[in-house]
Amino acid sequence: MSRKNTVKNKELSEEVQEKMNESVEEKVEETQHFLRSIFSTKHLSSYLVARNLPFAAFVALLGLLYISNRHLAERTVRAIDQLGREAKELSWDYKSLSAELMKLTTQTEIAKRADTLGLKERMEPPIKLEVVKEEKK
Repeated sequence: MSRKNTVKNKELSEEVQEKMNESVEEKVEETQHFLRSIFSTKHLSSYLVARNLPFAAFVALLGLLYISNRHLAERTVRAIDQLGREAKELSWDYKSLSAELMKLTTQTEIAKRADTLGLKERMEPPIKLEVVKEEKK
C-alpha cells in the first residue's frame, strides 16, 4: 500500500510509511489504555472523581449562580410590571380627579353649592370705594 504526499504529490518512502504506521499504532494503544483506565471499576471511583472534583464543584457553583440570577431577573421583571400597573392606575385616578375638580370649580357648580349655604350670586358689578384722606393742619 503506497501513500502519497499530499503536498508534493509523490509517493512516500517505506521508512516514512513505517514511522507513520508506528505513530498511529502508538496513539491507538494510548487511547485504548486511557479508555480502559477510565472504565475500570477501581480507577473510575477514585481517580476520575478525585481528579475532576474541582471542575464538578465549579460547574455546580455556576449552575447555582445561573439559577439565582434567573430568579432575581424574574423577580425584577415582576416588580417592574407591578409598578407599571400601579403607575397606570394612579394616572387614571389623577385624570378622573382632575376632571372632577374642573367640573366642581365651574361657576355654575360653585353657585349651586353656595346656594345651599344661603349665599346668592351677585348680579350687579362691585362698587368701588374710595377713601379720602384729610390733610392735617
